[in-house]
Amino acid sequence: MPVYEYECNECRKVFEVQQRISDEPLTQCPECEGEVKKIISMTSFQLKGGGWYADGYASASAGKEKKAVAPAAAPAATPCSSGGSCAGCPASTS
Repeated sequence: MPVYEYECNECRKVFEVQQRISDEPLTQCPECEGEVKKIISMTSFQLKGGGWYADGYASASAGKEKKAVAPAAAPAATPCSSGGSCAGCPASTS
């Protein structure tokens, strides 16, 4: 269940409440009964590393094969017929 943070407009107390997503937001401070507002805080959920697939859910060989990514090329001097740049298009090398 998600944890939401609220701040009281009267006493300035910041508190956390565990609520369902479908629950209505709180409107009153539990201490002074003043009006509260929901605040946005840093989540504890973070995506780090090579990704969930490469870190543990792939087959043993899939995580070891990493392809080098070429740096982005400068845009081509003349755009292709579609109106975009053909710099990275495989058809532009023919």
